[in-house]
Amino acid sequence: MIQQTIQALAEPTRREILTLVWESELTSSAIAAHFRISAPAVSQHLKVLADCGLVSMRRDGTRRYYRLRREGLADIKAFIDRFWDDSLARLKEAAEEEQRRQDGANT
Repeated sequence: MIQQTIQALAEPTRREILTLVWESELTSSAIAAHFRISAPAVSQHLKVLADCGLVSMRRDGTRRYYRLRREGLADIKAFIDRFWDDSLARLKEAAEEEQRRQDGANT
């Protein structure tokens, strides 16, 4: 699922759609109004985002409403956090090694 999410987020239009539905639910036509691409193209982007769990969709008559699924971002956040945690651990090790060198030079 993480690979599918990364591929979905690689597309700038999809990232912009996520920004649009970040705080509020919007219809597909309201989302499409923000882009210079066709409504069917926006619908395809919305389908990709829904398939990987980044947005939810509900129907009300003929309208489809989309909203960000914050829990859909959990996997990608965990993936990125692994790199962040590793980088912090390496930084800590480097700082401790530098401190040991300084302590050794001062004795």
